[in-house]
Amino acid sequence: MNRYLILGERIMFVEAGATVNCIFTAKVRGNIIPERLTNALKKVQDKHALLKVVIREDEKGRPYFVSDTQIPPIPVEIRERQSDNDWLAVSASEWHHSFQVRKMPLARVVWLRGEEVSELMLVCAHCICDGSSILTLMREILQVLDEPDTVLTPYEPFSSVQAFLPPALLANKWLRIKAGMIRAIAGIVLRLKTPRIKTPPGNSYMVHWKMDAEASRALVNRCREEKTSLHAAFSVAFLEAYQHVMGNAAKGRVICPVDIRRFLPELKKDQMFAFAPIAELSVEKDSTAGFWTKTRMLKNDLTAKIDGMNIHELLFMSEYFHSSAPQMIAFLKATEGNHDVTLSNMGKLDIPDNYNSFHLETIYSPSAGFPWRNPNTLVISTFRDQADFSFISGEHFLAEKDARAISDRMQALLEEKESVLQEL
Repeated sequence: MNRYLILGERIMFVEAGATVNCIFTAKVRGNIIPERLTNALKKVQDKHALLKVVIREDEKGRPYFVSDTQIPPIPVEIRERQSDNDWLAVSASEWHHSFQVRKMPLARVVWLRGEEVSELMLVCAHCICDGSSILTLMREILQVLDEPDTVLTPYEPFSSVQAFLPPALLANKWLRIKAGMIRAIAGIVLRLKTPRIKTPPGNSYMVHWKMDAEASRALVNRCREEKTSLHAAFSVAFLEAYQHVMGNAAKGRVICPVDIRRFLPELKKDQMFAFAPIAELSVEKDSTAGFWTKTRMLKNDLTAKIDGMNIHELLFMSEYFHSSAPQMIAFLKATEGNHDVTLSNMGKLDIPDNYNSFHLETIYSPSAGFPWRNPNTLVISTFRDQADFSFISGEHFLAEKDARAISDRMQALLEEKESVLQEL
């Protein structure tokens, strides 16, 4: 592989000494054999070309991936497990433990080793993976860890964005002119609107909680009754909780990443990719509409925005903005944005819990510590019928005590809505 990072990857890369990292943790009960873990990581690394690349920069500072035949194996750091909460502290430290992008793989594993229970923490640079990618990697690692003879088949990575674009779009001269004009205007706007300040220092943190299986199933059933979605219920519950705690500071808007694979059939489910288009949704702060009415409105709004996405054109246009990437990153670091949270609901995780040699006790939703001025991120996943929540932010933007109050309020709202009673 030898290709430039596409714009979405470029934004998540940030810079060589400060990569954005994703952490995905699996709690395993049973005996983990080190040699089997090494074998599993080798097979996963051999399958995915992005796990065998380093990042370099051209003379203009634009980063690109290049395959390294001498790249070391995915490293494993073993730490002795002391408690069920060790993974929280390790996650917070791993967010800011940047990868050595010029000579090491863009993934590593932290093994919190206990006598009966361990946590396997997969850490990946966000510029090589989205939520679906890191889930695939964890599933494959566990599969080969349990059955060492498992065969993982490599695939040919794409060489550029053009691989996903129809010839007619590539030949569209007007679209190229349009992209150039928008790029010029965007560059000026970004320079004018970006304050000359950096994100002030402050500790990143995560508030984590689970909804038990019975309550999770009840909420699923209630959403079905109300002809809405879990994603909409989670979004509205968070926005209402945020407004309850933060008052006029709340904006009533949520950003929702969308899995790009639904638009690109060439990109298979088990292939790594790191760009997710987003839909920005809002709920009227002073609306008198009931909770479930709001969720139906938000669900319909999300569906309409997804249906209206032109992913091919988005990918085409984005390639004209690489010269503005530093300004985009500076803008994200300096401005609060117009939203309360970025909310990603991964849904029911496609990963088994029972294996021959161990049992997957639970999965914790992925987390990432973003260096943005507004780092509010809520990631939700469901495993063994339990909804799991990871809310990540930073003291410079949202005090941890407020984040915990918001989380408590959201939990209370969801518990209230599990009831089969209709709204008055």
